[in-house]
Amino acid sequence: MAERLGELLVRKNMIKPEQLQAALREQKASGGRLGTALTKLGLVEENELTKILSEQYGIPSINLDEIDIPGDALELIPQDVAMKYQVIPVNRAGSTLVVAAADPTNVGTIDAIRFKTDLDVDIVIASEGAIKRAIDRYYDSSSSLQEVMARMDEDIDVVEDEKELSISELEKASGDAPVIKLVNSILTDAIKKKASDIHVEPFEDEFRVRFRIDGLLYEVTKLPVKFKNAVTSRIKIMSKLDISERRLPQDGRIKLKISKGQEMDFRVSVLPSLFGEKVVMRLLDKSNLQLDMTKLGFEEKALADFKNSIHQPFGMVLVTGPTGSGKTTTLYSALSELNKISENISTAEDPVEFNLKGITQVHMNEDIGLNFAAALRSFLRQDPDIIMVGEIRDFETAEIAVKAALTGHMVLSTLHTNDAPSTINRLLNMGIEPFLVSSSLNCIVAQRLARRICTNCRQVIEVPVQALVEIGINEEEAKSITCYKGAGCNICHDTGYKGRVALYEVMVVRDEIKEFILNGASAAELKREAISLGMKTLRRSGITKLKEGVTTVEEVIRTSVAD
Repeated sequence: MAERLGELLVRKNMIKPEQLQAALREQKASGGRLGTALTKLGLVEENELTKILSEQYGIPSINLDEIDIPGDALELIPQDVAMKYQVIPVNRAGSTLVVAAADPTNVGTIDAIRFKTDLDVDIVIASEGAIKRAIDRYYDSSSSLQEVMARMDEDIDVVEDEKELSISELEKASGDAPVIKLVNSILTDAIKKKASDIHVEPFEDEFRVRFRIDGLLYEVTKLPVKFKNAVTSRIKIMSKLDISERRLPQDGRIKLKISKGQEMDFRVSVLPSLFGEKVVMRLLDKSNLQLDMTKLGFEEKALADFKNSIHQPFGMVLVTGPTGSGKTTTLYSALSELNKISENISTAEDPVEFNLKGITQVHMNEDIGLNFAAALRSFLRQDPDIIMVGEIRDFETAEIAVKAALTGHMVLSTLHTNDAPSTINRLLNMGIEPFLVSSSLNCIVAQRLARRICTNCRQVIEVPVQALVEIGINEEEAKSITCYKGAGCNICHDTGYKGRVALYEVMVVRDEIKEFILNGASAAELKREAISLGMKTLRRSGITKLKEGVTTVEEVIRTSVAD
């Protein structure tokens, strides 16, 4: 069959004879199918190969990356069977099960599925890579991690006493195949589960791995304590960090190529702790970067206010919130909106998370004195129109940013504060004069990320009217609200949530607010005035998402405080 496929591709001028020979050599070396070797070498696109196979066998083809497989079909073929035969169920119609397979000629596979499901089986063709991705997407992939774990005790022995570990021993241990497989499994498992962070944490009697998924940490597995040095060293080698330095914090980066030519960046932070080095990796998925403001979660008026503020010829717009609340995404969306050939845009970031075409991005390096303040000074000598500062952390940075905003530049930046009004007090506490704050600020945006209800298992639930009243909804309105919650399914890993939505509090610094700032008003007074002028608080934004059926009462309470 391999030769026939190869000859067919050559005849159609899709590959050259010498390329076929190269693919056959790759197939012989790595095993598997010729089609897999061809796509691995980049000689044939997956979808083209699938069309050729469909034509060759007279069987319909399917693109698994573009469809959603219903849960009732997935339940008919367990994960171990799908992995063994490299198939995946696509749909069930009465007594017939439609199954995607890479090899439609394998009668044994069809008979085995027919026997296990007691259904008639219709085969459609899909590429082997697409089937593997679908299995990873729809089935729980934690078992593969556990399988690697189960083999580790047999495959490797690591010196337990840290004092006896030499650099050569660390390099050897971290280079052993089981350790490499384990670390690769952790990274790929995090990608499959759409985690935003990976925490690898050593303690006195355990070594655990946790993923942050949709804002919450979940324990994925516990590793044997004796492997902590080998695993940590492997991650440090991948991040191009110094494995001999275990007393000081280090920061690095890992870049992985994933399917369809996409790349995934891991921002790595290593911190020495009492029982070893803790590693936290932030996943930066360029393909999921949302630069369209209308899809971030802004309500209509809040979006209009924010857009109007960033399109002013000068001034400062600040985005506030805790780490991981989506501030960078909001700033990048603003920069994308402002990015025109007529504008000179420069950013100072620590670190640069995503590359934005047409924008000059500068990575901070404290070791050589390149901090936010130094970068800002240089920007002002570069004929800027728009400046983005990753974070205002001190008086020096705040002072230069304010002066830039007052001298004809648009300045975008972030601060760590609880809400929009308290940002004013934070700037004043840094030492910025009230008249400078009131003159430079255009707008302050506070934001949080609430988890979205999984649309696959969303169902109506009864919530007591009193519970809705307690979060800030009036009693009459509470009686007419329909609340939802996710029941839990394989799509959302039984959490009931899938993805996140931003809650926004947009405070435009109008003349009335400026008067309050000059008069030394408190954050509470500023908040009351802003609300009277039409500002929607984080809690009200959360309630809006609750009414729309996007999130739950629990998430509104978790991500916002009562007004």
